[in-house]
Amino acid sequence: MATKAKQAKGSRLTRELLETAHDMRKSGLLTKAAHDKITMRHSGVAPAVAVSLTGKEIKALRAKCHVSQAVFATYLNLTADYVSKLERGEKRPSGPALVLLDVIRRKGIEAIL
Repeated sequence: MATKAKQAKGSRLTRELLETAHDMRKSGLLTKAAHDKITMRHSGVAPAVAVSLTGKEIKALRAKCHVSQAVFATYLNLTADYVSKLERGEKRPSGPALVLLDVIRRKGIEAIL
């Protein structure tokens, strides 16, 4: 049994899935990205958000959603002033706000509504 699979917590099915993914990666049947996605999802390790959005990108994202700063702020559980600072580049999004912005960027505003 693979070392990572032995360390995995959870059901027998999860351990077997991780072992299979490891073997498929080792044999070249699974890409590194696909392997990482499977192992992160089933081992309980959340991937870090590697995206960084500029003020212009956040403003364009909000405009694409056809909402005001106040409505956008409500969707993100932020203040309108903070959204304004993000759009002007005075502040950089981090934590949950960055995660939500990334979800909106990838899947659209409907994903969080």
